[in-house]
Amino acid sequence: MRRMRSLRAALTAAATALAALGLTAISGSPAQAATPLPPHVFAPYFESWTGESPAALSAQSGAKHLTMAFLQTATKGSCTAYWNGDTSLPIAASSFGTDIKTIQGRGGDVIPSFGGYTADTTGTEIADSCTNVDQVAAVYQKVVTTYDVPRLDMDIEVDALDNTAGIDRRNKAIKKLQDWATANGRKLEISYTLPTTTRGLAASGLAVLKNAVSNGTKVDVVNLMTFDYYDNQPHDMAQDTKTAAQGLYDQLAQLYPGKTPAQLWGMIGITEMPGVDDFGPAETFTLANARTVYDWAVAKGINMISFWALQRDNGGCPGGGARDNCSGIEQNTWDFTRVFAPFTNGGTVPSNDFSLTAAPASATVTAGGSVSSTVKTAVTTGTAETVNLTVSGAPTGVTATLSPTSVTAGGTSTLTVNTTSAAVNGTYQLVVNGASPSAAHSATFSLTVTGGSGNQCTAAPWSSGAIYTGGQQVSHKGHTWKAKWWTTGEEPGTTGQWGVWQDLGAC
Repeated sequence: MRRMRSLRAALTAAATALAALGLTAISGSPAQAATPLPPHVFAPYFESWTGESPAALSAQSGAKHLTMAFLQTATKGSCTAYWNGDTSLPIAASSFGTDIKTIQGRGGDVIPSFGGYTADTTGTEIADSCTNVDQVAAVYQKVVTTYDVPRLDMDIEVDALDNTAGIDRRNKAIKKLQDWATANGRKLEISYTLPTTTRGLAASGLAVLKNAVSNGTKVDVVNLMTFDYYDNQPHDMAQDTKTAAQGLYDQLAQLYPGKTPAQLWGMIGITEMPGVDDFGPAETFTLANARTVYDWAVAKGINMISFWALQRDNGGCPGGGARDNCSGIEQNTWDFTRVFAPFTNGGTVPSNDFSLTAAPASATVTAGGSVSSTVKTAVTTGTAETVNLTVSGAPTGVTATLSPTSVTAGGTSTLTVNTTSAAVNGTYQLVVNGASPSAAHSATFSLTVTGGSGNQCTAAPWSSGAIYTGGQQVSHKGHTWKAKWWTTGEEPGTTGQWGVWQDLGAC
């Protein structure tokens, strides 16, 4: 995708990179039995560098499947991949393993994605960085077996599209991975995410697929980035999606003459950017566009709908430009997800589903006191199922309990929050999770503690109109924050771990 991590974050990761090499060859490690993806799946991208929980956002949004962005090396020339090139996030169960298992346990899955704009422009995309095909293949295998996933995605754009040696290495490594999966009786899919024109792939993207064919590499899905056209033309973004996909269909028909029309459409995926894309307001994907694309996608029988990215699916910055954490248009949170989510079920709404809310959704308590909230469930589709409830996020000195911990959809539970004098002043987000056999949702209860053992905030309150420089501190929502560099208008607590504000803790 064209959205990128902060350059500071990329430089920091590069400066602290380890010299360790990846696996040297495809090994004989056992293949697990991953559950195949549905033939039609909605899997929006999740920005894994934000520090947020993919399982939590999956539950909150209703997106059961996620495309996890991105895997890359820490430095050019390395053969070791990390999440976001961050050496503290290796390919290991300790990095998102619990979240991924939780998502899989709910009937969903994740698609790890290699590459992305930052990797593709810095030479840290694994096949551009590492010149040993066997080591690249071993990294792919490690991701598959570590997380027990049924598909890997290759996000190839900008400079990586011109690296012919990297393109050839990548396809050769994928072929080795596919041979390993076949030998172990494991179903494994590969998708290529590529930029597009409004009429199909440009020559550079088509060359990636031609090289795959020449290497005997199977490409299961070609996922078009139907945004950021940068052609200074007027755009109906829904119509452009249709013409881009039709152009790809015609290209695939030439590459794979033995496939039926249904099989060719079944190789196509699309990735939208909700709201305003990087080019600006002239390329705005609206909710009306989303509904049009959804109906078209169901009719054509394409493989996947995605968008960049889940964290943008909210109206937190209406009238603004493209940002990582909001769409730039007027909308409710998760509006785009709600349009596209039924696609995973072949165009039909899930038979049994429920909603989950907390009322009130926030409260202030003096340390030593207690507050309560009513957790309400309701049947949204189908019939009522048992909903199991849990609560997390309580800090030291605070306990949160639910009674009862299991209800039939339509019932209520009481959230009781007790505090002691040891509770530290600040605002905390308690998350109530509800899971039924068919669905999972969550609700957030915001708890503000006052009069506790923690120090009162002494820094000046943050102001949206003020200008802050590196090192300056502010107080906001019960926490002290330090600016890493010059900023204005960026709210503390919304910029993620790579953003401008460093959380110094509750005050």
